[in-house]
Amino acid sequence: MTGQDPTTSVQIDTTRPHPARMYDWYLGGKDNYPVDEEMGRQMLALDPRVPVMARVNRAFMHRATRWLAQNGVRQFLDIGTGIPTEPNLHQVAQEIAPDARVVYCDNDPIVLAHAAALLRGTDKGATEYLQADVRDPDAILEGARKVLDFSRPVALSLIALLHFVSDEDGGHELVRRLLAELPSGSYLVITHATADFTPEESRAATEKLRAAGVTLALRSREEFTRFFDGLDLVDPGVEVPHHWHPELGEPVPGQDDGVIPGYGAVARKP
Repeated sequence: MTGQDPTTSVQIDTTRPHPARMYDWYLGGKDNYPVDEEMGRQMLALDPRVPVMARVNRAFMHRATRWLAQNGVRQFLDIGTGIPTEPNLHQVAQEIAPDARVVYCDNDPIVLAHAAALLRGTDKGATEYLQADVRDPDAILEGARKVLDFSRPVALSLIALLHFVSDEDGGHELVRRLLAELPSGSYLVITHATADFTPEESRAATEKLRAAGVTLALRSREEFTRFFDGLDLVDPGVEVPHHWHPELGEPVPGQDDGVIPGYGAVARKP
């Protein structure tokens, strides 16, 4: 699959930070702008471990994808993909299952500009990129159906995304809408930031991002767990991300040097 043409002229708003580009900056990437670095540095001033948190989320995605592929999943829908950082999800999945099919989705035009890096999969498998927002699940599902067979299990991956979707935007309802189209045996994979461990820093971060036009909806453990209502959680259930099946990947340097204020989980649709 070729995806949308990444050479197409895209309009990138460099006047306010974008989570995908901030994440790229935390990971040491080059595909970000001064406005993203400025806000990133403000987040570091509140909590210098933010780059470690970004890497922990990325490592969770690698381990969860590995676990899913080892347990027979061959289709993946990754929403909130972010700027390509190797190994990408399809590389992890196709290393185990060369026939794995992956659809990536993000709403930042700069990710589209680099989408070619997401489309270099195996000959036996398939990769595709959609330019769409999680708040428009119908558009995502329509595009994904062109690559994925919705009569077979699909892993829906939402890594470090839903804390940018407020309750007013229907965060839980959006996940239910996406899952409703997926068959029995599909999986939901989520990591999510929380204020449970660092309430003061989290409050300050939320206010700074809101002032810059970025929503940050930090949910409690209970609110996070609600995303999995009606699903069967994979052991060990809801955990801080780096405690979820650590044997499936390498530890992130610094992950145990303080609290990681987030949760991660994987669950199966009955």
